[in-house]
Amino acid sequence: MSDKHPLSGMTVIFTGTPKAKEAVASVQLQGGDPVILPLIKTVEKMVPTDPLRMQTCASYEWLIFTSANAVHFFGRKMQQEGLTAEDIPVKIAAVGSETAKALEDIGFKADFIPTTFSADCFVEEFPAVSDEAERCLFLKGDLAKETIKEGLPNEVDEWTVYETVPDEEGIRGVTGLLKEGGRTAVLFASPSAVRIFEEQIAEDTGWTGFTIGAIGHVTEQALHEAGAEVHVKPERYTLLDLVHELGNRKEGMS
Repeated sequence: MSDKHPLSGMTVIFTGTPKAKEAVASVQLQGGDPVILPLIKTVEKMVPTDPLRMQTCASYEWLIFTSANAVHFFGRKMQQEGLTAEDIPVKIAAVGSETAKALEDIGFKADFIPTTFSADCFVEEFPAVSDEAERCLFLKGDLAKETIKEGLPNEVDEWTVYETVPDEEGIRGVTGLLKEGGRTAVLFASPSAVRIFEEQIAEDTGWTGFTIGAIGHVTEQALHEAGAEVHVKPERYTLLDLVHELGNRKEGMS
């Protein structure tokens, strides 16, 4: 390992959905071997009422997105109905820079982003930019917590646009790499990935012998509850920042 290549000889496993091109490139620049093995995959949730739900979006004052996945599947539903962002002239709230970027890709601009990329911070700061009488629609996945709906004084309707399911190929891949040993880091970006690891991998591998990185305090909490020690956690909740922190970590620390 050198200062220029602090991740030399390390396998860095990304356990989330494979959208982290910049983070993967950063691992390579630092001499590491990035491996994308999602433990979960997201699939669109489709129900007969989807067209009606899409047509009512413009009746809300705010649309709330807490993940890029929600944006992606909302965008697909827009396409299916032949709609663009211009057809939904409402205010947009986004948790996280990656969510905001995904919104830009489908034609929206975030009007509000909390200072910390978490739902808890969102419910603390959102009342400063909204009126309690303004109706909100929260676009979410099936595993999203009730923080947004229960934490805001506004009327909040929810629309589950995607579901999270285990990725069997990724589970087998992560298990195999950890059993091989060697200098390895496993990066978690969601409590869903932590849950799958705990239920389907940890029994074979345990939580020790590799470096654990986490994005966000919710993911970190899930790891602690599963009995894992979190070694790397960035202040800014992005995979790229997590990789930077991993590279800055002192050699010899577990």
